[in-house]
Amino acid sequence: MRIGLVDVDGKNFPNLALMKISAWHKSQGDTVEWYEPMFSGHFDKVYLSKVFSFTPDYDYPIDADEVEMGGSGYCISLVNGKEVFNKLKDKQLPTPVEHIYPDYSIYPELTKDTAFGFLTRGCPRGCDFCIVEKKEGRCSRKVADLSEFWNGQKKIVLCDPNILACKDWRDLLQQLIDSGAEVDFNQGLDIRLMNQEKAEMLSRIKITQIHFAWDRYEDKEKIIPKLRLFADAWGKRIHHNAVVYTIVNFSTTLEQDLERIYTLRDMDYLPYVMIYDKEHCKPVYRDLARWVNNRFIFASCKRFEDYKK
Repeated sequence: MRIGLVDVDGKNFPNLALMKISAWHKSQGDTVEWYEPMFSGHFDKVYLSKVFSFTPDYDYPIDADEVEMGGSGYCISLVNGKEVFNKLKDKQLPTPVEHIYPDYSIYPELTKDTAFGFLTRGCPRGCDFCIVEKKEGRCSRKVADLSEFWNGQKKIVLCDPNILACKDWRDLLQQLIDSGAEVDFNQGLDIRLMNQEKAEMLSRIKITQIHFAWDRYEDKEKIIPKLRLFADAWGKRIHHNAVVYTIVNFSTTLEQDLERIYTLRDMDYLPYVMIYDKEHCKPVYRDLARWVNNRFIFASCKRFEDYKK
């Protein structure tokens, strides 16, 4: 069969589902290539994958006997400014495809010496702004060993929603330690679940920059002590190496946003503003994100009020 792939979001970040689909079809003897509507000709089957709901849909004609669409971008939609999950549109990869070693060759520049994958799925938090509970369940569970998608690459990018909530966290963190690879937890770690043992094991993983999140203002009595615990365990390495995602335009006031931002900076953490429903937010939130997320401006201008001036 002749198989075509379409990364609807673009090719700025590898689409793991397409990499697995490509690997499986190649193992069956099929040919796989990126679909180009003007030059590709006829295909037996074309797969379209979209991760983000705000990405415009693919509107070019497709010359194929069969077309299949999947990914979070097709089962999540914005309704009155909130993300709504449609279970009927949620497609899961068949088990043999889900657990195959990804075909990194389709993203040669982005995956050069880098592995991408999930060790766990699901999250017990059930946050209103997050779709993970509806899509993956309200329990963090192990879904793979590291060897399923890593084969000696120097860097590993993990997309897990909450690895520290998984009962197998010791085993999984030890696998990352043993790999000797540089690890990027790109979805952030749940600081509320931090303890001395977890902080110590994380300190043995090669991490150039670690990410946490402070989403709910009312969690400050839980989060601030845990941030201090982690900072004590990591010492000077915490400076400029620990980023805390800070959601705004959801359930907090601007004053509460600024309190979180100033508190994080005073503790030597780097806040990173994430705007909920960026398309419809007030201009002040875009200003806030520009101030905080530009490290040069944030370092030179200590107060948001001064930046606004």
